[in-house]
Amino acid sequence: MADRGEEPGPPPPAATPSAAATPSAAAAGPAPEPAPVPPARPLDAIDRDILRILQTDGRASIRSVAERVHVSRANAYARINRLVEDGVIRGFGARVDHERAGQGASAYITLKIVQNSWRTVREQLQALPGATHIALVSGDFDVLLLVHTPDNRALRELVLTRIQSIPEVLSTRTLLVFEETDLGPRPDRPAELA
Repeated sequence: MADRGEEPGPPPPAATPSAAATPSAAAAGPAPEPAPVPPARPLDAIDRDILRILQTDGRASIRSVAERVHVSRANAYARINRLVEDGVIRGFGARVDHERAGQGASAYITLKIVQNSWRTVREQLQALPGATHIALVSGDFDVLLLVHTPDNRALRELVLTRIQSIPEVLSTRTLLVFEETDLGPRPDRPAELA
């Protein structure tokens, strides 16, 4: 469809309060840029094995991870914390079957945006209900957005009312997803982080 213009598991990282959540921050103007993340330290074979295990089973206990990579629980815990602190592990979550979760309509939406407006557009897209992946890309369009909505009516409303009302969005194109397969990490693909 063409649119306008065509322990279980390691603990998650501690949440930091959002600047926008405090009334005084909203009155003070835009929040300062977050502090840059230091470069990640090099990963060794044990780190890669830990990542493979957690990608396959994010609920794996520290004990289980330690046993599988042949290190102490304290060592496994320290390594996982370091991977979180370094930003290698960005969080822990569940892979969801969106249709079974009541999100029966999925679409990739391509956007052409005003030059140099990526950060502004990204903030607005992140706030959209059902947005699950946003990427700045090269090619015939600038942004690729994956959304999941309850039905086509909600998808239409999202595209025509919410996305196309963003001033920096010049045009959109919606690609309906008829069927999808999650190719998440699996134990039978051992070369993933080699």
